[in-house]
Amino acid sequence: MSSRPPSRRRDFRLLLFGQTTTQLGTQVSGVAIPLLAVVTLDASPLQLGLVTASGTVAFALIGLPAGAWIDRWRRRPVLVAADVARAALLATIPLAALLGTLTIAQLVVVSLLAGAARVFFDVGYQSYLPSVVGRAGLLAGNSAMETVRACGQVAGPGAGGWAVGVLGAANVVLVQAVTFALSAASLLAIRAPEPPPGPRRGRLAAEIREGLAFVAGTRVLRATAVTSAACNFSFAIASAVSFVFMVRTLGLAPTAIGLVVAAGSLAALAGAALTPRLARRAGSARVIWLSLAVTGPVALLTPLAQPGWAVGLLVAGTAAGELGQIVYAVTNVSLRQRLCPERLLGRVNATMRVLMMGLFPVGALVGGVLGEVAGPRQALWAAGVLVLLSPLPVYAALRGVRDAEDVPPWHGR
Repeated sequence: MSSRPPSRRRDFRLLLFGQTTTQLGTQVSGVAIPLLAVVTLDASPLQLGLVTASGTVAFALIGLPAGAWIDRWRRRPVLVAADVARAALLATIPLAALLGTLTIAQLVVVSLLAGAARVFFDVGYQSYLPSVVGRAGLLAGNSAMETVRACGQVAGPGAGGWAVGVLGAANVVLVQAVTFALSAASLLAIRAPEPPPGPRRGRLAAEIREGLAFVAGTRVLRATAVTSAACNFSFAIASAVSFVFMVRTLGLAPTAIGLVVAAGSLAALAGAALTPRLARRAGSARVIWLSLAVTGPVALLTPLAQPGWAVGLLVAGTAAGELGQIVYAVTNVSLRQRLCPERLLGRVNATMRVLMMGLFPVGALVGGVLGEVAGPRQALWAAGVLVLLSPLPVYAALRGVRDAEDVPPWHGR
């Protein structure tokens, strides 16, 4: 593998181009599909909830089997197939709208199937990146990919609202279908050789258990799983009450709320871009827990916010939380990709994502109950304290280790 930085490699630029178009299209469509359901199909809150939930439930249903399947196959064909499937599925929405046959049921089915394709893509992409950039280029590669994701989060929703007004919601969904097709084409143009998949070692259930056992039996993986789960659980608690807190407690107008959300997205963008530099300064292993330990106390400013000038505490807390989370995510994933055996990488990535994504609905429920019983400010305190404690498992596992190169390799059975 070439020692050149990922940004100077043709194959990585192709992968990055595909993800740039996909991320922008996904964020734009994140506005278009709900508007299509509400404005065009007059969806009820329950129907809109079904459309939204159907796009994420696949992680819980097929996340672990997807990881085992991906370890049986070459990753690039899986990524191409996932992009083509999503492009074809989304293209049925504007076609049905044109014919006057679009229904809520179709939106639910399309979201469910596209969500299943997303599971394969997300797990496969994290397992494929080492083949494109090499183990030494993972930190820079993940940083660039997360920068693209953050840019989409900053620009996408605003662009989506504008595009819906100009083109119509159904046509904006067609734009997203085109972005998936462009991503598939960019993947097909990559020339980097991919190692063949490892030999099958038994039935699917046995391979899934092997991935789970590897995560449970590897100290660093076990620690990052606990820390990541705690961070996502905290985020879910906060997401259940944050808008209620901003509207009813702080009295913020929609424009001001948008600025708060944008501040968090900009902080994530800055964090993704700065992660390689921070890793060089602090150490690529040490920064994993240090990113949360430094920003966690600042994130506790959020529940201290009050109407008036003290709303600035909310902005500072939100930005700090987003910054810490993105630096943690990039460095944590890079360490996992660097040290995990190639034949287990798909299952390990799938296990970690299922553990994290599976806690979202539970955390949202807990946050809603806390907000109802104790109030949104108290729920935000609970979320903040959880983030404050979250780096402890990773700190214990990586204490005294500065760089990823100093972490002993993990060996599968």
